[in-house]
Amino acid sequence: MKTLMTLFYKELVESLRNGKWIWLPIAFIIIGISQPLANYYMPQILESAGNMPEGTVIEIPTPTGEEVLSSTLSQFGSIGTLLFVLAAMGVIANERQNGSLTLVMVRPVSPFQYITSKWFSQILISIVSLFLSYGLTWYYTNLLFNPVKWDTMLTSLVIYSLWIVFIISVTILLGTLLKSAGGIAGVSILILGGLSLASSLFTKYTKWSPANLRSHASAVLLEGGLLENGWLVIWTTLGLSLLLIAVAALNFKRFEQF
Repeated sequence: MKTLMTLFYKELVESLRNGKWIWLPIAFIIIGISQPLANYYMPQILESAGNMPEGTVIEIPTPTGEEVLSSTLSQFGSIGTLLFVLAAMGVIANERQNGSLTLVMVRPVSPFQYITSKWFSQILISIVSLFLSYGLTWYYTNLLFNPVKWDTMLTSLVIYSLWIVFIISVTILLGTLLKSAGGIAGVSILILGGLSLASSLFTKYTKWSPANLRSHASAVLLEGGLLENGWLVIWTTLGLSLLLIAVAALNFKRFEQF
């Protein structure tokens, strides 16, 4: 446990040095707060854009606070997935390229400790970034629209966070199989995008899919609870994430030679 905590602390310090603790939260905060602001000021934005016939009256139905937060989760689902992959794609590849991986593994460090330290640190950074962004979005939503209960907001956040855990797990696994950070990012996005597309097209056969977590998080906001098969999706996501990390540790032990 001491070795794992040492590696975990090293990852957090390294993320601070390379700016990940700065750019990732800022990027998510911009994405998050832009949603309630854009919804609130949309009539003024359209009016100032010009090219509208004289006397045109712009009437846009005011969304509820729950709808604003749900649309924010949709933004996180597309742009956010890309950012999470970009943040995690080089955690192993970069150490391979600069030789620091060898310096770490010549010490009494097991592959499982090495992989899980990467996994936990990237999950922590990603979820903290999401929490800051979603929390500020919730604050501005309450100011500009109707208030949303804090427990409803937190429940949707926790459910969506499981999707982040799955994204990081996929990216870490591919980091043990591929040596190029660009290749890791490309294949990760391909897998995650393919899973999301399959979940949309073949809903009957993909009720278990982790990609459905975004729909369940939105349902908590809009309908007050999970959709059908919500717990199946949650437990499947947790199980697949743990399985992916276990396979990543086995692959790392098999392919790395020191």
